[in-house]
Amino acid sequence: MTMLDPSDRSNPSRRSFLALGVGAFVVATLPRALGPRRRMVRRTVPVMGTVAEFAVVHHDAAAAEAAIDAAVAELNRVERLMTRFSRHSEIGRANLLAAAGPVAVSAETALVIREALRWAEASDGAFDPCLGAVTDLWDVKHRQAPPSAAEVLRVLGTQPFRHLELDRHNGESVVHFTAAGVQLDLGGIAKGYGVDLAVKALRAHGIRDAIVNVGGDLYAMGVSEEGDPWRVGIRDPQDPRRLIGKLEVTDGAVATSGDYMQYFEHHGRRYHHILDPRTGEPRRVGMHSITIAADDCMAADAAATTFFGAPRAEADRSLAVIAPAARIVHEV
Repeated sequence: MTMLDPSDRSNPSRRSFLALGVGAFVVATLPRALGPRRRMVRRTVPVMGTVAEFAVVHHDAAAAEAAIDAAVAELNRVERLMTRFSRHSEIGRANLLAAAGPVAVSAETALVIREALRWAEASDGAFDPCLGAVTDLWDVKHRQAPPSAAEVLRVLGTQPFRHLELDRHNGESVVHFTAAGVQLDLGGIAKGYGVDLAVKALRAHGIRDAIVNVGGDLYAMGVSEEGDPWRVGIRDPQDPRRLIGKLEVTDGAVATSGDYMQYFEHHGRRYHHILDPRTGEPRRVGMHSITIAADDCMAADAAATTFFGAPRAEADRSLAVIAPAARIVHEV
């Protein structure tokens, strides 16, 4: 947990904001005791290549801990199914074998792929779940210089998602790649789906009031310990000690995409991890982050990826068609 400096009015007050760890968001909580009937139970867990953070308000700490256990199990299960970093996951097996023929996937993985393809089609490829090979080439966590244009063109192709087929065969969902080099990467949508399942698990255990934050994909359940909507602060990408926006959220999701979490710098340019499917390069944009609010975290996650760097009017028009309940709440 990290308390933020209250000396500047743009910073969260020590009496009102407590960070749930690193990431895009800061969540308001009270430092005082909640009384004998309600307790705040917190946990931080590494999962999905990032950090999952829970804050659960409940009268029974043991019940809250059991609910968090169930929510973490759901996040781990989604990771086992959909990570591209293991050849044993369903996505890993598809990336190894689907160019040669259909590969069976579970109904859940098929659901997320289908939703990813819907976003890809509706955005004309601004969202593309098949950029795994390009993402591997850029590897912004380890690179110190960009790949050559020839290397990028070699692995990119044209709208890779159009070479992904999702079908049914003998009663099972199957995926097939119709071109060599296609690699599924559900990193722009599966984390949001995982958050939605974690929230469902908490609710199944009787939890009504909680925050789930997984690497910038956040869902606020019910109300805070004060009985008001959760107050969520958006960190300044240029100075994480400061806030650039504040939201009130209850039973809703917010997700942020930005250029400041994963990147390297070369000759004065920042090369971040959010790739433009049209060019195969990090998006050249005049913004550092975008925050989307939505009814569910899968939609917020996909929208934040899709519209990072898009002109506001264009993004608003597209959101109204693709996800009418979602909206841009902050960009900088």
